[in-house]
Amino acid sequence: MPTREGPRSNEDIEATEVQLITETGDNLGVVSFEDAMARAEEVALDLVEISPNAKPPVCKILDLG
Repeated sequence: MPTREGPRSNEDIEATEVQLITETGDNLGVVSFEDAMARAEEVALDLVEISPNAKPPVCKILDLG
C-alpha cells in the first residue's frame, strides 16, 4: 500500500480523541474523534491532524482544497 504524502485527514485519523482547533482558531480542548468530524462536516471543511505525536493528537478544521 502506498504511503500518503502530508498529514492524515478525516477518516484517515486513527485517534479516538483529539485536541480540536476550530476553523476560526479557537481551542475546544479534547473531544472525541466523532465530535470533531461532526463539527468539520457541519462547516463543510476537513479535519486535519497537525500534530500527530501529541497526546492526544492535535487536529484543526480547515480546507484541504
